Amino acid sequence: MQPVRVGIVGLGKIARDEHVPALKANDAFELVAATSTHHNREDMPVFARIEEMLDAVPEIGAVSICTPPQAHYAPAKAALLRGKHVLLEKPPTPTLAEFEELTALAAQNGVTLFQTWHARETPAIAAATEYLSTRQIKGGKVVWKEDVRHWHPGQDWIWSEGGFGVLDAGINAISILTEILPEPMTVEAAHFLVPSNMASPIAVAVAFALPSGAVIDVEFDFRHRGIQTRTVHIETDAGPFDLARFSAAQGEAAWGEVSSQRQEYAALYQRFATLIKEGRSDTDKRPLELVLDIFRDASRSTVEAFRE
Repeated sequence: MQPVRVGIVGLGKIARDEHVPALKANDAFELVAATSTHHNREDMPVFARIEEMLDAVPEIGAVSICTPPQAHYAPAKAALLRGKHVLLEKPPTPTLAEFEELTALAAQNGVTLFQTWHARETPAIAAATEYLSTRQIKGGKVVWKEDVRHWHPGQDWIWSEGGFGVLDAGINAISILTEILPEPMTVEAAHFLVPSNMASPIAVAVAFALPSGAVIDVEFDFRHRGIQTRTVHIETDAGPFDLARFSAAQGEAAWGEVSSQRQEYAALYQRFATLIKEGRSDTDKRPLELVLDIFRDASRSTVEAFRE
């Protein structure tokens, strides 16, 4: 079977660090072109716009959208309308209406739309989902602290309207919770800390409520220095559940500390290949819905200006 030829839209940090290596390591795909307004490559042609790329390289069968979320909708729509399969980085789009339109376009044009949630792509998540499926959830605490200067150096888009701020990282934790918990979550309360010179939050506290009455408290913070903190702790009727310890017990490296995004993205592209082969889409919108609910409901405090 011939590999699916792929064009990447956006050659920023996540594309260079994760998407390009994952594509080149997967025999189901052949990376043949890209679009970027800031980067060039010697191993493939780079175009300014997706329309130019698809016109010049019509054999492209799939497109990976790796731009900031504010710039996901337009190129994804252009690709779907031309009958190309689409893989979307997270977060999908700044609005639910845009994402639902893309989902409908994929169905109408008979192509695959894969909304990726890379933090789910580890065996520990599948095992945790199975383990918690028979437990009663009593409560929980999630802490997700990262140094934005390390993970998003010079990326001003993350602070602008539609850039999600710390929830660009926080949506990873939310994607895990929506996968492993046996009950749906709703936003009970949320509070933003927003730098005086930015539009999006640098820290967020959220309380998620479950139908059973349990509350999951979540803390996101981009001001952290040093090694990132990513912990998922759930209280159950069978005792405490810690995702990192559970992962280690499954024979994996300590989750949240040394887990490799490279492995997660390799798994994403393997799943993308399977979806294309089977003629299916995967468009789970639950993490996006919750993040948008947080933005709608959160109270806000202004904090000192952020300087890179």
